[in-house]
Amino acid sequence: MKKASILLLFSLIIVTSCVSKKKYAELEANNSQTKEELLAVETTLQKYLIEKEKQEAKLNTLGEQINSLKEDKKTALKQVENLTVLTQSSSDNIKTVITQLSEKDKYINGIRKAMTQKDSINLAIKYHLTKNLTDGIQDEDITVNVEKTVVFISISDKLLFKSGSYSVTDKAYTVLEKIAKVINDQPKMDVMIEGHTDSTPIKRNLIQDNWDLSALRATSITRILQYKFGVTPERLIAAGRSQYVPLAPNDSAANKSINRRTKIIIMPKLNQFFDLLEQDAN
Repeated sequence: MKKASILLLFSLIIVTSCVSKKKYAELEANNSQTKEELLAVETTLQKYLIEKEKQEAKLNTLGEQINSLKEDKKTALKQVENLTVLTQSSSDNIKTVITQLSEKDKYINGIRKAMTQKDSINLAIKYHLTKNLTDGIQDEDITVNVEKTVVFISISDKLLFKSGSYSVTDKAYTVLEKIAKVINDQPKMDVMIEGHTDSTPIKRNLIQDNWDLSALRATSITRILQYKFGVTPERLIAAGRSQYVPLAPNDSAANKSINRRTKIIIMPKLNQFFDLLEQDAN
């Protein structure tokens, strides 16, 4: 009886022990599953948190872009306003420029007309001078040219003066009389007499150098035109150019002879010319 009781108790212990191990295994399995599920949830949560941060960053960037676009819009509107004002101003400026160009066109046309008139006058003077000078005087030492609407008469000094002197020769009076006749026929023209020398130094009595000689020769011709042939003195200009405007290098006797000359320049009076331009411009 006693042995049976002990055997029964041992059996119960074994059965109870088996049940407990099974239950433990189930609990252990549930625990592992729960851990895995928790880990999965944590992983998913972490992904959501990371995605949330990305979305928040995108939202911040979009917000900044929206603010920037708003500022750009304000700037663009301001620029449009300025452009509108500028366009109006430019339109006014264009109208002003067109008006000014129109006035300039009138002025230029006036200049062209005046220059044409000067050309016509000067060509006529050249014609009469050439005709008068060649009528009885055939000399290669007298040339008449029109340059830039101004008449130039160049006379070699051997026709007018003795070497190194400013005293006028008798032959010069014949030439100067013919020139004076044409000058007197054009009372609205000024006349400049220019004396030119070669580079040979000179110094005698009242003549200190070539400046003196060229100026004294110009003055001698000026006095003859005024006192002998009645040219109005207000129209006359005497100028000495010395040796500094040569026609040829002063390296030979022939070239020096070319450079020793007197130029008589017939040209419009500047004040009358500008008066003419102002009238045409208006």
